[in-house]
Amino acid sequence: IMALQVEIMAVTPFRQNCVLLWDDETHEAVLTDVGGDVPFLLQQVAEKKLTVKEIWLTHGHLDHAGGVDEFVKKCPVPVIGPHKEDEFLLQALPQTTAQFGFPVSPVVVPTRWLNEGETLTVGRYEFKVLHIPGHTPGHVVFYCASENLLIAGDVLFYETIGRTDFPRGNHEDLINHIHSKLLVLTPETQVIPGHGRLTTISHEKQHNPFL
Repeated sequence: IMALQVEIMAVTPFRQNCVLLWDDETHEAVLTDVGGDVPFLLQQVAEKKLTVKEIWLTHGHLDHAGGVDEFVKKCPVPVIGPHKEDEFLLQALPQTTAQFGFPVSPVVVPTRWLNEGETLTVGRYEFKVLHIPGHTPGHVVFYCASENLLIAGDVLFYETIGRTDFPRGNHEDLINHIHSKLLVLTPETQVIPGHGRLTTISHEKQHNPFL
């Protein structure tokens, strides 16, 4: 059966889950959250003979966006997202990448910002954009209803939630948005968090102490 293909690759010293999504009929692909390890990512794309259409960003933190500039220099594709409220984080990448000993990234300027309710596509598959502020003010997630798949960035993790002690983080906002926008998704929805192991919406409803 033809289906949406998903490969999760942990990149950077922060082991951030960069996701390679592709349609195995058209070989069109997207990468989410290109935090670093760009040669490795390019190699994965080349080995699978995929055509990367876009990079999608959930938010502006260095482990999610620090490799974007290097990737786009080698493979010029549009950079989509996050929401404009995270512009301050993408502007700060030269400082934050240097501070954490990452390869220094220039400022990243997305091709376009994302808003709640927009739709992105990879091949035949549609992903709805949901704006979930709290970890960062401009954090977005990508939900594919047909495949029961959620690319959650640093919002929701296995039995925990994203940190809210960063600049412009908001714990109450994060909890409210998870409840109103994510826990209402199909229970069997697979959740790919920004770090660590996969989970499902039903598991988090039952076992997440924060929710």
